[in-house]
Amino acid sequence: MNHPATYQGSRVVVLGLARSGVSVAKVFHQLGADVFVNDKKERELCPEADELTALGISVLCGYHPDDLITEDTALLVKNPGIPYSAPPVAQAEAIGVEVITEVEVAYWLSPAPIIGITGSNGKTTTTTWIGELLESAGMKPIVAGNIGRPLCEAALEAAEDQWIVAELSSFQLKGTDAFRPRIALLLNIAETHLDYHGDMDDYVNSKAKLFDNQTPEDTAVINWDDPECRALSALLAAELLPFSLYERLETGVYIDPPFPLDPEDKGGHTVRQIMFRQADGSETAILPVDELGIPGRHNAANALAAVAACLAAGVPPEQLIEPLKQFKGVEHRLEFVREVNGVKYYNDSKATNPAATKMAVRSLAAPIVLVAGGLDRGSDYMELVPLFRDRLKGLVAFGETREKLSRAAKLAGLARVEIAEPSEDAESVLRQAVKQAAAMAEPGDIVLLSPACASWDMFATYEQRGRIFKDSAHTL
Repeated sequence: MNHPATYQGSRVVVLGLARSGVSVAKVFHQLGADVFVNDKKERELCPEADELTALGISVLCGYHPDDLITEDTALLVKNPGIPYSAPPVAQAEAIGVEVITEVEVAYWLSPAPIIGITGSNGKTTTTTWIGELLESAGMKPIVAGNIGRPLCEAALEAAEDQWIVAELSSFQLKGTDAFRPRIALLLNIAETHLDYHGDMDDYVNSKAKLFDNQTPEDTAVINWDDPECRALSALLAAELLPFSLYERLETGVYIDPPFPLDPEDKGGHTVRQIMFRQADGSETAILPVDELGIPGRHNAANALAAVAACLAAGVPPEQLIEPLKQFKGVEHRLEFVREVNGVKYYNDSKATNPAATKMAVRSLAAPIVLVAGGLDRGSDYMELVPLFRDRLKGLVAFGETREKLSRAAKLAGLARVEIAEPSEDAESVLRQAVKQAAAMAEPGDIVLLSPACASWDMFATYEQRGRIFKDSAHTL
C-alpha cells in the first residue's frame, strides 16, 4: 500500500470491527477516505459500531453484502483473524484490490522505530519484558499489537525518540507489504494455526515477512536453536544477532555454560550466565540465569531474545540487570494463582498449542494434574504422549479435543484421566474441570491449566478462559 494520506477520497473497506478495526477506520476517515466498515456479527454484538457511526463512518453488521468490494475499492483492511477464504477477501484478491492488516497501516504512520516480535510461543512474555527493560532504561517504549493495544493507536501517539514494541502474529504479518521493523525477533516456530494457513510453508512464510524489508541498518534477532529459524537467517539483509540456550555463539547472546540438550536434564547446580559476545570477540556477563524473575528454560530463551533486542536498541548491558530480575511474567502465562490445601494452582491459558504446554509442564517440578483442551484444529496430540507418561499425575480434558487428549493420556499409561462433560454453559464446564483436578491433587501437587489448544470452541479469548480458571481456583 501507499501512505494512508494518499487514499483521500478513495473507498477503503475495513473488514471486522474490534479495537484494531475501529482504530484503522478512524485513521482513514480522518485522512479523508470514504470508509466503509463491515462485520458479519449482528449489530448488538458490535458495540464499537455506534462510535464509528457517530463520526459519520458507514458501518454494516450482520452479513457481508454482495457489493462490499467494488471496482472502485482502493484498499481492504481486514481483521487479522478473518481467513483469506472469507468471501469479501477472496473477491478483493480476485479483482486486484490490495488486502492488508492494520500492521501495515501503522508502519506508514509511525515516526518511531518499531521492534517487532513474532514466534509460535513466548511472544507476549518477550514483548512485555522488552517494554519493561526499555522503560527502565528511560527509552519511553509503547507496547502494542497482538498484545492488546492497536498498533495504529500507538503509531499516532509515538514520537521519533520512542520505540514501539509490537507483538505480531502470523495472521497480522501475512497482510503486510512494506512493513519494516528496525529490530525484528523470531522466537521459535512450531506447528500451529494450520487451519488458517493451510500448511507450514504458508505459516513460516508469513512469519518470515517480518524480515522482508529490513536493510543492513536493521537488526534481526533469531533463535539459533530452532532449525526453522536458523534456516531463515541465510535470507536476511539485516545484521544478524542470534541467541542460544545450547551453544556458545561467536556473536550473539547465549548461556554459558550451555544448557544440556535434554529438557529433562536440569544440569545439577551449575551457575549459568547470560552472556553477550560482540563481533570483535569481547564478552560481557549480564546476569546468572537463576536470578531471572521468572523460572523455566523457555523463559531463559525469552530473556535472551529480550536482552538481544534491547542491546540492539542501544541499552547498556548493566542497565538490563535489575529489570531482568524484577520481571514476574504476564497474566495467563504460567501465572501462579493460589495455594489451597497444600496444592498450588497455575494459569497457563496462553498455551494454545502443544509446544507451549510442554514448556509449561517442564518448568514445574512437583507432580502435576493438567487441565487441558479446546479448539480442535486436527492434531492427534500424540506428541504429548511422552510428556503425559513422564511428567503428569493426572489429566482432566475438556472442550472439542477432550477425547483426543484423553486417548493420548491413556496411551501414555496415565492412571488418572477424566473428562469434564460438555455443556452449553462453557464456564460451568471449566469450573467442573477445576473441581475434578482438585479432587485428584494431594498436598505438594500442582494443578495446571495449560490447554495445548486455542480457546475459541468455548470462549471468546484465552484471557476469558484463564480468568474463569483463576476464579474457580479462588472459590474452591
